[in-house]
Amino acid sequence: MALAAIRSSFLSPTRFIRPTMTVSQQIRTQTQTRQVSFSSYLVTPKELSEALKKNPSTKISTSPRVIPLCAAWFMPNDPEGRTGIDVFRKHRVPQARFFDLDAIKDTESPYPHMLPTAETFAQAMSELGIRRDDEVVVYDTEELGIFSAPRVGWTLRVFGHPKVHILNNYRLWVRENYPTETGEHHKPEKTNYPVPSYDSKLVIPFRELKEIAKEHRKEGAKEVEILDARSKGRWAGTDPEPRPGLSSGHIPGSTSLPFQELLDPETKTYLPPDQLRKVFESRDLDPTKSIISSCGTGVTATIIETALGLAEYGDPSLRRVYDGSWTEWAQRVDEKDGLIKKDT
Repeated sequence: MALAAIRSSFLSPTRFIRPTMTVSQQIRTQTQTRQVSFSSYLVTPKELSEALKKNPSTKISTSPRVIPLCAAWFMPNDPEGRTGIDVFRKHRVPQARFFDLDAIKDTESPYPHMLPTAETFAQAMSELGIRRDDEVVVYDTEELGIFSAPRVGWTLRVFGHPKVHILNNYRLWVRENYPTETGEHHKPEKTNYPVPSYDSKLVIPFRELKEIAKEHRKEGAKEVEILDARSKGRWAGTDPEPRPGLSSGHIPGSTSLPFQELLDPETKTYLPPDQLRKVFESRDLDPTKSIISSCGTGVTATIIETALGLAEYGDPSLRRVYDGSWTEWAQRVDEKDGLIKKDT
């Protein structure tokens, strides 16, 4: 019997060739195989697809995950009446979560989707089932291409999320036949995202920008470049703003740079870095100066900010976004004081 038992033991592949692992051993093994680190801030559809394959969804693992985060958003005057949540339900990257720009915001501000408080941000990330060590890849819509993902990516950076990337882009993801899912999404298990600190160096407040605008062209004025991502007509004051009752025009000293110029006209992906640099150089922008990005409500301004980073144009420590942008500016300054300029 003893010989039979020994023979049986050696013949058992479970015991000697592939021993059973404990749960903790499984987690350690997954930690070794599931680590993913993208090489740049922009991620291609292929890179995201491969990363998701290496990071299959599982409830037992506590290792960092790759989380697709849909930032779909449309202007309030969208001619087709589209909304972010509607296109998210229509189709999305598998296992994606939806970051609602119109809900995760400063609820006490009179201006649309201003940065939320640190507490609101942490609560939202917890509800989205995101952990602080997760690698987040933010993406837009097939319809618009790069549009609102840079805003959500920038928001995560403001609150210090360690690993943030932008998909370049979801339109290509769909065209290249990467998998999608549709319908109501499964609510993720809630996490306990810690309340982060707020990096004020990435944001310029209204009061400071107002002083810069007042001093524009005066001797000894602060050396600043202000870029405006809105259309040339809105910047010039010849076309109306999409929000009724809001004057069009621009901040004194600002330069018109419609965000579309930074994107491929057909795919709506970011242009290569060398082409982005040429766009900035065409505006005679001085890279040694502080650069402020602005737009209508602080969304497309971050397209410029991201492009500056991709092109390595200017000192990163001197680049900021005006969160309130034109919606705040036009409601808080007086045109009679010369703080709203029009090229008419």
